[in-house]
Amino acid sequence: MTKDASAQYKRHRFPAAIIAHAVWLYYRFPLSLRDVEDLLAERGIDVSFQTVAEWARKFGLKFAHQLRRLSRGSFADTWHLDEMVVSIKGKKYWLWRAVDANGYVLDALLQSRRNKRAALRLMRKLLKSQGVTPRVIVTDKLRSYSAAKRQLMPGIEHRSHKGLNNRVENSHLPVRRRERRMMRFKSARQCQSFVSTHGQIANLFNLHRKHLTAADHRQLRAHANTNWREIALSIKA
Repeated sequence: MTKDASAQYKRHRFPAAIIAHAVWLYYRFPLSLRDVEDLLAERGIDVSFQTVAEWARKFGLKFAHQLRRLSRGSFADTWHLDEMVVSIKGKKYWLWRAVDANGYVLDALLQSRRNKRAALRLMRKLLKSQGVTPRVIVTDKLRSYSAAKRQLMPGIEHRSHKGLNNRVENSHLPVRRRERRMMRFKSARQCQSFVSTHGQIANLFNLHRKHLTAADHRQLRAHANTNWREIALSIKA
């Protein structure tokens, strides 16, 4: 731990490395807050799950913002868009998500509607966050995508077929696993905050392991861990 890193987290009892490790555990793996508490306790770090929740809430979005800034413009030019149903306190919401051709999460937006206006909001958010327009957009046959694309990006190629959109549909699975582990999201705000953070951290550690040799995987994993530590220690509390 460097002196500068300690100063950045001076209002917290634990140093930056421990806080960053707790946040990493929570977002990197399908663990509950109590699971993270137990894992830290095994390492001699005595914190409550409420403290872990506060760290995840306070620092998670800051880490995600840094990761998003560093990765801007580095994704594939084919965007896959889809929406999944999320139930929060008995009310149905739609979590609109976008990934690139390699499965990296571009963005996610929780909305109460599944129409052209909601599709437009997602596309505007994507264009703002990515800073570039895609070459191709791939969606299912929901007509809201076509209507929104014609208004916002009329010159972009649009492929609309359910069978072509398995990339984004498969990317819903980690969110579903976390939703079950958390016993559902407790509020729309919590859901939006979680998916915004989770997607960016997942991107950093998405190494496409099945296409790598063991040596290559270890090297890329070490590089991802180094990037995580550098980002975590650069945040001002």
